[in-house]
Amino acid sequence: MPASAFPAVTVAVLAAAVLHAVWNAMAHRIPDKLVGFALINCAYTACAALLVCLTPLPPAEAWPFLVTSAVLEVASQLFLLRAYQLGDFGQMYPLARGVAPLLVAVVSVTVLGGTLTPVQGAGVLLVSGGLAALALANGRLGRAQLPALAAAIGTGMIIAAYTLVDSTGVRQADDVLSYIAWLFLCQGPVLPLIALALRRRALFAQVRPVLGTGLLGGVLSMAAYGLVIWAQAHGDVTAVAALRETGILVAAVIATLFFREPFGRLRLVAGAVVLAGIGLMH
Repeated sequence: MPASAFPAVTVAVLAAAVLHAVWNAMAHRIPDKLVGFALINCAYTACAALLVCLTPLPPAEAWPFLVTSAVLEVASQLFLLRAYQLGDFGQMYPLARGVAPLLVAVVSVTVLGGTLTPVQGAGVLLVSGGLAALALANGRLGRAQLPALAAAIGTGMIIAAYTLVDSTGVRQADDVLSYIAWLFLCQGPVLPLIALALRRRALFAQVRPVLGTGLLGGVLSMAAYGLVIWAQAHGDVTAVAALRETGILVAAVIATLFFREPFGRLRLVAGAVVLAGIGLMH
């Protein structure tokens, strides 16, 4: 990442990390996870529909990346929804986020021809290892937790995939905001339509008690990913992917304060490892 771009990109990614942890906590707090994710995606769609009226149409070169990313985004939400149905926020969130930086770094170097210094590589490993330790801080995962574990890790793998797709796709677009708007407009209606097909008329009564929470979560989510897309257009994709995972530290605090999940000494140490890894990334 160029030194001149470092401050703005860093601030943008850290802000995105906080927003991401907050909207995930809001989604987890809604008892009916399908309803929660449907509302979040309704907010995506409304915001994106407004933005596409104010931005130019992306060029043809960007559309394969847009469509691929939209499909991956929907898949990641379905996996994450399932993980939150089955597991605790304090474990599922770091697992879902923790595998992405390492996968992005490996693919960037082995497939996309990127470079990673030994120090940066050590940083990525520390970030991923620290996040994994945060996820397992409450003890070993038992057999009953394996479905939740699989859903969370699957989410992380898909996150790595769409991170790489967007890092290339946004550079094919003439306007970053236009890329973001069309990306969310393409993916936004899918979850609400799935919820409507499954719940039918009952859905409208089910969304009413959590309407404000779900819609606010969607706005925060779109803002968070918009900041990440902008950062990917101006910084190194591997560094951005690792730095955005600092949201797990925010999630650990949220899990303790709002979900009454234990923080613990191990989580403190793991958090320090994450921060050390971030320092090595730059």
